[in-house]
Amino acid sequence: MITLRALLKRQAEKYGSPLSLEAQAEENPLLTEMSSDSRQIGPGGLFCCIRGENADGHDFAPSAGDRGAAALLTDHILPLDIPQIVSGDVRRDMGRLADILYGEPSEKLLLLAATGTNGKSTTVWMLRHLLKAIGIRTGLFGTILHSDGLREREADRTTPESWEIQRDLAAMVENGCGACVMEASSHGLMLGRLEGCRFDGAVFTNLSEEHLDYHGTLEDYFLAKERLFSSFMKPLWHGAANGDDPWGRRIRSLHPENILAFGLESALLDVRGKGIALSIAGSEFFLVTPRGGEKTYLSLPLPGRFNVYNALGALSLLLSFFPDQRKELAEAMKSMVQVPGRLEKYFFSNGVTVIIDFAHTPSALKNVLGELRAMCPGKLVSVFGHGGERFEPNRPALGRNAASLADRVIITMDNPRGESPQKIADQILEGVHFEGKPVNVRIILDRKKAVRTALDEARRGDVVVLSGKGPEKYLVIGGDKIPYSDRGEVLSWAHDRGVTEI
Repeated sequence: MITLRALLKRQAEKYGSPLSLEAQAEENPLLTEMSSDSRQIGPGGLFCCIRGENADGHDFAPSAGDRGAAALLTDHILPLDIPQIVSGDVRRDMGRLADILYGEPSEKLLLLAATGTNGKSTTVWMLRHLLKAIGIRTGLFGTILHSDGLREREADRTTPESWEIQRDLAAMVENGCGACVMEASSHGLMLGRLEGCRFDGAVFTNLSEEHLDYHGTLEDYFLAKERLFSSFMKPLWHGAANGDDPWGRRIRSLHPENILAFGLESALLDVRGKGIALSIAGSEFFLVTPRGGEKTYLSLPLPGRFNVYNALGALSLLLSFFPDQRKELAEAMKSMVQVPGRLEKYFFSNGVTVIIDFAHTPSALKNVLGELRAMCPGKLVSVFGHGGERFEPNRPALGRNAASLADRVIITMDNPRGESPQKIADQILEGVHFEGKPVNVRIILDRKKAVRTALDEARRGDVVVLSGKGPEKYLVIGGDKIPYSDRGEVLSWAHDRGVTEI
């Protein structure tokens, strides 16, 4: 907790942008919390008036006042008898004020992030797993869940609002965490949700077509990601970037003194993976670093070449902070847990393997199917759709990639939102036919039926890939969230068919 005037004084000292205060000279309330949701404000609260796509927070300021708000953060003076902080950028200053109000928690934690298109979730889970293995309790913000070091809750979005992040970082400090790992989404960076955070380091995984309906161009999408490195780092920071990805090489070229390049192929790598052996059960490889070309054997119970990249990214970053704990970090990789919805694998007694993955962009689907193609002794079956109200050119591209790699394709629905599921499926089908390769393809819009059909038809040695939903527990149809999960449907099918997991 902090008084209003002390909050503004410290904010000006730290960020160098004094804010004006509209209040009587004697008004200096004690602030204990803040929120941009008027329903969560109580006595001692600072209510932040955000202008959103569907609502203007200024309209809810009277309600916040009725609930006991001690002050407002606003972009113009409101006719209310409440102290008001007037800001030219409410989203920016909301995060900065939250940082001060909650005790500047990112200064008390090793704060690490992963950004890029694919691999962020797995990378932050790896970072958390490795940090815990060397004795550091670690909080997490990600697409799958949020954890304050003691309790976990399902994530409703990757990057919460800035005041929520600062509140939860403070809880991590209170709970004895020494570190926090976070997925840094492009939306979170552009919408100011990371304001108030100062990171010790970050991993850049890769960049490909996603969120172009929001960013417009791949260049603008990249620039949103790059803001993490140019605007949110502590003075002495370390980074790791995928040196086999052109956008990763560009990130490194912008920050050559801070960032190590990792990868498998490029000639200009600081950390390299060699001698890779891949199977559906996992991966084995050697980690080679600049320290005299030191080589360390790693065994990772996660399949796929891209999980080798994720491991290299996580290890490259952590070795910058803990160079003497190389062996402990390598040993910890052996017990890496399966990440929900990220190449989540199920082996069944009938000889069929099921893979559940979040892959929902053309490049991600190509990566998943390409990796599994080489490991699949039987037929490779791809079941997927595409989200409604999302970047339409991805749909035929998804179809082309599936047709080029899978033996059988079932096109189904994946969060159609306000669009016609049939229209989305037809656009995917155009890409399947464009590929020109003979492939068994069907449209089964009912996702439950599509999954069960694929599993019923699969034979020993076949691999069935259910992609797009990952760990999600719902389908968004129209404005409704209908309970559903790929994992739940797979396990229900196995129970009904008398098939056991092995």
